[in-house]
Amino acid sequence: MFKTFANAWKIPEIRTKILFTLLMIVVYRIGAWIPVPGVSAEYIASQVEGTEFLGFLNMFSGGSLANFTIFALGIIPYINASIIMQLLTVAIPRLERMSKEGDDGRKKIASITRYLGVILGLVQAIGVIAGLGPQAVEPNATWFTYVTIVACLTAGTALMIWIGERITEKGIGNGISMLIFIGIVSGLPSMLMDIFGRVGPGPDDLNFWIIPLLIGVAFLIVLAITFVDLGERRIPVQYAKRVVGRKMYGGQSTHIPMKVNQSGVMPLIFAMTLLAFPSMIAGFLADDNGFKLWYAQYGGPGTPFYVIMTFVLILFFTYFYSTIAFNPVDVSKNLQQNGGFIPGIRPGKPTSDYLAKILSRITLFGAIFLAAVAALPMLFTTITGAAASFGATSILIMVSVALETTRQLEAQMMMRHYKGFLN
Repeated sequence: MFKTFANAWKIPEIRTKILFTLLMIVVYRIGAWIPVPGVSAEYIASQVEGTEFLGFLNMFSGGSLANFTIFALGIIPYINASIIMQLLTVAIPRLERMSKEGDDGRKKIASITRYLGVILGLVQAIGVIAGLGPQAVEPNATWFTYVTIVACLTAGTALMIWIGERITEKGIGNGISMLIFIGIVSGLPSMLMDIFGRVGPGPDDLNFWIIPLLIGVAFLIVLAITFVDLGERRIPVQYAKRVVGRKMYGGQSTHIPMKVNQSGVMPLIFAMTLLAFPSMIAGFLADDNGFKLWYAQYGGPGTPFYVIMTFVLILFFTYFYSTIAFNPVDVSKNLQQNGGFIPGIRPGKPTSDYLAKILSRITLFGAIFLAAVAALPMLFTTITGAAASFGATSILIMVSVALETTRQLEAQMMMRHYKGFLN
């Protein structure tokens, strides 16, 4: 990976993109330290530490929610908007036709997603400030104070969406994932200081052996994530020879790469986002409320219901994304139109059924792996006492984004070599 970055830095065009990306990251981190006026930062920080949903938002915002800066909501509203739009694209025929119209259709859907993300940011800003209660604002606050707070949070969300899209368009790519990556990495120092600060000989302190154990477990997790992320099933494809005019085409052998984890880290993020909503609702209710009591006893993290729902949601989103990323029917149709076939499999529907069967099997393995990764933060908290919002899930996001960024740089360097050859 470091060799790829070093080679990319030597190319002027890619170096400009890297510098632009770094500039956008600096702007993002500066915004993460600009406080929202009219709030009680100490009270909000105490509430973030004691609420699972707010802790989840704080992790993805790089600690901005605990400090209640203009980027306090993070990129979560845009992620929720992406979930809604992708589900609606499958359910609404007009949106489905729009998604198949090429670049123009994708730009229209991206524009709708962008506006929906800002609207959800507005709704979430109102929900957060209303849920935190009057203690979260300064004494004797007026209606203008609340309007200012909501406007700052919504504007911060819109600015983060703009920064992510600029990184995708003019930077090295994966703008939204890059912002999530930077937000998680910025929380690493405080997490490590919390763990090392609790190591000692006291009865309530952590044992010294916990440090090498965590380092070893983290190394194994990174190794497993890299292995699964790079793993793929290669389906052999043979192209028949055909004569077009005076030239002969085809006759070569190739393969169709089917990744074990087609959907990447998005199913895990979506599942965590949806599962955090009941915690948010319960946190805003009175202590004697029936739903809050039920959630604390039967539905919260660590309960069988929570574990089952985590697995079901990850399974659903993994299959959903795999279907979007790899459509067996379209692949089979393209193979048949170009004279390709899988050895031993008839063209047409038998080919699509064969690809669908393989996709279902490897997707199941990928979903089980993501579910196992989602369960590790609970074990992480049990051993270390650190926040459950940081664990194998965060490592998965960081490793996946790092690998995808490396692939983006390699692809851009490859395209530059092709351009130089053609010129």
